[in-house]
Amino acid sequence: MSTQQDTLSLQGRDYIALHNLLKLKGLCSSGAEAKQAIEAGKVFVDGQVELRKRCKIKVDQTIVFENHSIKIVI
Repeated sequence: MSTQQDTLSLQGRDYIALHNLLKLKGLCSSGAEAKQAIEAGKVFVDGQVELRKRCKIKVDQTIVFENHSIKIVI
């Protein structure tokens, strides 16, 4: 299975909360679904499982969820 690669611009913000990122990119249909995926250990930040729903995702970090990889850019 191949991984779909994408980017997300913070558009001048310092960070985005992990659960909001999943919802914004359409990987989860709701904030509740995003939080459940994070709690279940299905989301990776820079190669490590991330269990904090409100983890601050910043420029140059990479998030992987299912078959999607998202690189955070300026």
